[in-house]
Amino acid sequence: MGYLIDFVLHIDSHLANIVTTFGGSTYLILFAIVFVETGAVILPFLPGDSLLFAAAALAANPAYGLNIWLFVAIFLAAAIAGDSLNFFLGGKAGAALSNHSWFGRLINKDKLAQSEKFFRKHGPLAIFLGRFMPIIRTFVPFTAAGSRFPYQRFLKYNVSAAITWVLICCGGGYFFGNIPFVKAHFSAVVLGIIVISLIPAIVGWLKGRHTPNNATPSNLPEED
Repeated sequence: MGYLIDFVLHIDSHLANIVTTFGGSTYLILFAIVFVETGAVILPFLPGDSLLFAAAALAANPAYGLNIWLFVAIFLAAAIAGDSLNFFLGGKAGAALSNHSWFGRLINKDKLAQSEKFFRKHGPLAIFLGRFMPIIRTFVPFTAAGSRFPYQRFLKYNVSAAITWVLICCGGGYFFGNIPFVKAHFSAVVLGIIVISLIPAIVGWLKGRHTPNNATPSNLPEED
């Protein structure tokens, strides 16, 4: 866990080392990280927003020879495919996996319950909003599938969220990541990104603490 924290806080230098060591395989490595963050269900702590920002910042630096549009393409594919795998797992074996003696211990039940509450409150919009919230985005597809949400509708929100997420994170890194002040305080910027992305989840948690236990969650919208 200590290495993971160091990787996130100094993600720019770690990514630069990956590029130097693995060259073109960097695209595949970063695809795998983004894909696994949501697709594997049990690894919600992997970097997401900060990874895209840092990768795009490196792509903007000609010294690394990276293609920003290739990054955009692989991140889009990873986000959409990861959420789809997550949805498949939630739909086919959600309850069984959550209660499985081994697999169940790997799932953060509190975060899963939080995402279920988030999904009940916001309905389909939770699929879009969840993409911008670390940890929550890992459990929302799983929850949506367990709620028997149609995959065709899920995919619509999933794709639009992925496109928006990738363009914002990569655009921010590409255009602002190499500003001298940002480069000099990259760890602080990464922390800022993490804090900002966590604000909706924190606000939702605080509101939940003040919600009466007998409050009835809002119903999901009817199908289009």
